[in-house]
Amino acid sequence: MTTPETNRSKENTVSLSYPMLTKVNYTAWSLKMKVFMQAHGVWEAIEPKDPKETVEERTDKLVLAAIYQGIPKDPLSLAENKSAKEAWDAIKAVCLGPDKVKKARAQTLKGEFESLNMKETEQLDELYMKLNGLVTNIRALGEKVEETYVVKKMLRAIPSKFLQIASTIEQFGNLEIMSVEEVIGSLKAHEERLRGQTEVNERKLLLTKEEWRKRECIEGHILLTQKEWLNRTNRDGARSSGEMS
Repeated sequence: MTTPETNRSKENTVSLSYPMLTKVNYTAWSLKMKVFMQAHGVWEAIEPKDPKETVEERTDKLVLAAIYQGIPKDPLSLAENKSAKEAWDAIKAVCLGPDKVKKARAQTLKGEFESLNMKETEQLDELYMKLNGLVTNIRALGEKVEETYVVKKMLRAIPSKFLQIASTIEQFGNLEIMSVEEVIGSLKAHEERLRGQTEVNERKLLLTKEEWRKRECIEGHILLTQKEWLNRTNRDGARSSGEMS
């Protein structure tokens, strides 16, 4: 007989399918694996809260099984790794290469990060995705990237139309505790205001053009009336001259 507690337990159970590692997706793969194992409550086998504590054998085997599920073939090459942590580190070393290679790659990504600027035709979300992708890849290589560093870079990367709000954020915001999402929110709000002002100005311009057309019509009508008056005057003058003769 099932109890309400059992039903709730079943409802709260989430079946997760681990992602498959390829030659080019290690960063995304490792991030997803981490989140999935955290959801199962076994991530501590890879990153224990207390390094002095020994990981339970069952937990370690569960993580090792998850790792094997996420690699496409030849899991026997990891058989010599006795623990999930060793297997995880071995995959990382194979995918990212030696430390010198990782550092060189990290420097390249940091250069791309520093040189990145938002184009006038781009949206804020596009800038955010590019910055976030670079930061994720840099961190995957073992390099630390502080949130403050990313926030300051974002404020430097935006075009001149955001200069006013960027200056306000730098002067009155606490960049040391501000998140990238908060900055994006402020920039988007400013962008909406700019868009609203542009629409108002465009409506005013259209109205001005319409008024100008009306004025041209009125002036044209006045000129036409003056011409008709002159013609009429000339006709009357000619008629009077004929009668006198």
